[in-house]
Amino acid sequence: RVLGHFPDQDPSLPIAQFGQDNGEDAHRIAPSPVVHVRGLCESVVEGDLVEALEKFGNICYVMMMPFKRQALVEFEAMESADQCVTCGVNEAVYIAGQQAFFNYSTSKRITRPTNADDPSSGNKVLLLSIQNPLYPITTDVLYTVCNPIGNVLRIVIFKRNGIQAMVEYPFWSQKAKSALNGADIYAGCCTLKIEYARPTRLNVLRNDNDSWDYTKPFLVRRERGKGRQRQAILGEHPSSYSDNGYGSHCPLLPLPSNNRYKRSSPHDAQEVVAYPLPQTSSYMGHASSSSVAMVSGLHPAKMNCTRIFNLFCLYGNIEKVKFMKSVPGTALVEMGDEYAVDRAITHLNSIKVFSKRLNVCVSKQHAVIPSQVFELEDGSSSYKDFAMTRNNRFSSVGQASKNIIQPPAAVLHFYNVPPCITEDELQRLCTEHDVPGFIKFKVFDAKPSSKTISGLFEFDNKTHAVEVLTVLNHHQIRIPSKYCVLLQRE
Repeated sequence: RVLGHFPDQDPSLPIAQFGQDNGEDAHRIAPSPVVHVRGLCESVVEGDLVEALEKFGNICYVMMMPFKRQALVEFEAMESADQCVTCGVNEAVYIAGQQAFFNYSTSKRITRPTNADDPSSGNKVLLLSIQNPLYPITTDVLYTVCNPIGNVLRIVIFKRNGIQAMVEYPFWSQKAKSALNGADIYAGCCTLKIEYARPTRLNVLRNDNDSWDYTKPFLVRRERGKGRQRQAILGEHPSSYSDNGYGSHCPLLPLPSNNRYKRSSPHDAQEVVAYPLPQTSSYMGHASSSSVAMVSGLHPAKMNCTRIFNLFCLYGNIEKVKFMKSVPGTALVEMGDEYAVDRAITHLNSIKVFSKRLNVCVSKQHAVIPSQVFELEDGSSSYKDFAMTRNNRFSSVGQASKNIIQPPAAVLHFYNVPPCITEDELQRLCTEHDVPGFIKFKVFDAKPSSKTISGLFEFDNKTHAVEVLTVLNHHQIRIPSKYCVLLQRE
């Protein structure tokens, strides 16, 4: 990730380098009980912040921003926040072994999803948002993550806008929130962002990959019209993932040594949570999710099947795309598997394309059927099959491993471009296709014998970059011979 993909300020720099030259300048932002923390290490969790900062006073809420390496910490008293900010200016404060930097937040209070009138309110049900979910997230996985910290009663996973889950404990779940908030389930991905949920109890109708009631092991799914139980790959309940389980041990997320993160009984949990290795789709064949995404908010004149492919192919193979005649501005996208849909939802839902905000969610359909084909405003067909195209990027394990899954950014990586093409010609290409031009241009060094070049485009903002990628990804440049420009976010 380079150029425009970096945040406006480097969180690893001390406050003085943000334009605050001394302790007094740190107070340019009005004092607030909420402190903005920067410069956190990638492995930090909520419990690390509480452990390091509770010496300044009682902490009533923490909100993690793991991908920015930042957090918001709300103290009960203004004096505690003032001590924290002042101490951070005058001396080094370390969180999880790395120096962190502090300033007042512009917010006077961290917004909570529950009990807004009580700043210290909690709940026994946690809302987990899984960010950058490169691997399958099932009840088995979440049970293995959450149960060592306290007895999990119920889990419900839902996938409307990204992947989220609710996990119910028998008692107030502050300990689990502190230990897991900001942690990665798998190295570098599947990052947990945890809040208290609104419901105080979960209602589970059946035990499967997306929901499980551990107090009622008999709630297994049954075959329709048959009295016998469907054969389960992993048995009646999630295994402990020991050597006898279906996956090898993958020890991640060591729990803090402080006793407040452990159960009261020494026999209940080990100090290291062991996760199953990511499983291939063959293990998940009975999952109920769909491999079809429904996309609404499409610009009626500027979006077509090919442009949807250009955008969505960064997150998985595209099989078919069909616009819905009965719902203008809406299309169904059949992808290679349900995990590709999850990635597309996580990264593309709510982005703006041609001044319209996309809504991407899981469709109830399990396949795209080429019915009611009609002509779109640009004259192209409302249906297109991409199953055999060479531009799909996840057709083999080796090919898929080269893809870097990440959200939209202001910088695009281009490659497979003729070496004779100039910067002016590329700018003219943007103008001819009525998309924003780039503001910076860089070509990577190539071997003298190379027949193509690659490099980076930087745009004013990520919306401009998304529009260029949507229109020009896979565009053929016919000088002096046929080449295909491939664009992806850097």
